[in-house]
Amino acid sequence: MTLRATDTKTGVQFGIKAVPGSSRDRIAGVHGVVLRICVAAPPERGKANDRICELLASALDLPASSVAIVSGSSSPNKQVHVEGLTGSQVCARLGLQD
Repeated sequence: MTLRATDTKTGVQFGIKAVPGSSRDRIAGVHGVVLRICVAAPPERGKANDRICELLASALDLPASSVAIVSGSSSPNKQVHVEGLTGSQVCARLGLQD
């Protein structure tokens, strides 16, 4: 499967499936059309969301301020906006098929 990413004026937006409370932090790949991200942080007070943004930013070689959860902050299904990259660039940096 391929990540469904939508280019915007300032970057790219795509869906993720968050798995908080995992044994370790990792990007588990594309499942369906969304990116599955596992984090050890618990789903309380935004800790897991913060860690998801940090993990994505690190994997994409961007500052953490370039990654934001734009919807679904209290749900496992979220929309993320990455500033400064296109969908193709995100897929390439994450080693995903475009």
